[in-house]
Amino acid sequence: MINRWIIFAACMIVGGGLGFWERTVNGLSFGLGIGLAVGALVWLAIDSFFINRLLRWLRTEQNNEAPAAMAGIAPSLPGVWGEVVDRTRRLLKSRDQQLQESQARLDEFLAAMQASPSGVVLLDSQGRIEWCNQMATQHFGFDAQRDVMQHIANLVREPAFKSYMAAGEFSHDVVIPGSFSTPARPVKLSVHVHSYGKDRKLLLSRDITAVELAEAMRRDFVANVSHEIRTPLTVLSGFIETLQTLPLKEPERARYLSLMAQQSQRMQTLVNDLLTLSRLEGSPFPGANDWTTLGALLAQCEQEARALSGVIAPQGHRLEFDPGPACEVAGVQTELYSAMSNLVTNAVRYTPEGGLVRVTWLLLEDGRGEFKVKDTGPGIAPEHLPRLTERFYRIDRSRSRETGGTGLGLAIVKHVAQRHGAELHITSELGQGSCFSIVFPAARVRRIQASQAVPLTQAA
Repeated sequence: MINRWIIFAACMIVGGGLGFWERTVNGLSFGLGIGLAVGALVWLAIDSFFINRLLRWLRTEQNNEAPAAMAGIAPSLPGVWGEVVDRTRRLLKSRDQQLQESQARLDEFLAAMQASPSGVVLLDSQGRIEWCNQMATQHFGFDAQRDVMQHIANLVREPAFKSYMAAGEFSHDVVIPGSFSTPARPVKLSVHVHSYGKDRKLLLSRDITAVELAEAMRRDFVANVSHEIRTPLTVLSGFIETLQTLPLKEPERARYLSLMAQQSQRMQTLVNDLLTLSRLEGSPFPGANDWTTLGALLAQCEQEARALSGVIAPQGHRLEFDPGPACEVAGVQTELYSAMSNLVTNAVRYTPEGGLVRVTWLLLEDGRGEFKVKDTGPGIAPEHLPRLTERFYRIDRSRSRETGGTGLGLAIVKHVAQRHGAELHITSELGQGSCFSIVFPAARVRRIQASQAVPLTQAA
């Protein structure tokens, strides 16, 4: 500021000196005043020049969108104007740094919301979309660029959602179908709105399709288990009451006790199958270092099949077991036996008396192994094939109960196959019988010498 006054004083002194000289030489009485006025104008011109350079630089900074783009060419001005330029440059540099830090934090925050497994939508006070992440575009079918500042009520037309937004009560969520939901593949979304700021809203969406399906499966499972246990319990209760209240002859008593034993065995089988499923779902996947000889498993399955055939069919069945090449399979022996035994016993149960049940083991050309069970039973209609491995799914409930089935056998087979990396294949035709096969991957099958295999007679 002092320099400014010094320049002003210098201009006035020079102007006054020139005016005094003019007055002395030429005798002009107003020469001193003219000299002072000229000095003041010169000072004003110089000061205006500095101000103009400062203003031009400030306008450039204001109009430039790139932060600090012009900070390096600030004008070099003397005195107070130089200090103004320097302080302004420092303020602009500090502002640009703060803007960069704020933008970086905003980018990180948006990236975090973009990576969120939930859909995130930011709404303004009018309910218009300000921003949404990629998951929200999948849930609602939005376009992240096109639908910005569109009213969400115009894009999500589900009546339950509109009522939810209109009520303004956001203490709970609302469940609506997803944008890509179809009757064959339903999609359920849980939508929850949170208010923030000045009438702004944060909308969160979550895909709960799997949760809804799991809950439906749990309800069906509990209902099926309750129904399966209730039936034999009712029979047992009725027989016990009969034995307690009526004087029965020995043949009748023996008959009732036999029926009670059958119902008790049925419940025991159901409980064992449920425990097997629970163990399969809760245990770690089997390793590839425990090897089981196929000959021993086939021998056990044959022994069980012949015993079952003798019980349910007085004339028996034609049972053929072809062990194929001597092989070993990597996996848990009890699980493998459970899966193979279920397929064999199912074939025996549902094949008419005198029918053929053929069990074979094949070593495929690519190194995979196939355990195949083929029967000459009544066959299965095509519409039932996709659902055969569902728990408690039965084609004919009355026949299943007559043959002692629990409806869990094929579910166990599917779990065992999946745990061992195998595939379960089912083919059937009405009136032509059925074929069930488990194809094990080559990594879990190895061929051995016949001398190392357990003979069928020895295993049995």
